[in-house]
Amino acid sequence: MDLLRILIAIILPPLGVFLQVGLSKTLLLNIILTLLGYIPGIVHAVWVIAKR
Repeated sequence: MDLLRILIAIILPPLGVFLQVGLSKTLLLNIILTLLGYIPGIVHAVWVIAKR
């Protein structure tokens, strides 16, 4: 399941984070990072998924 979430996080980082943690400050942070740059959003999303 984590592999699927990581693949989703590479395509659409906020969706991967949402599937992992739901509505939270972490999701808001990921949305902001994705808007500032796609790569930081991906890195954060993969980190959140791998951490749990």
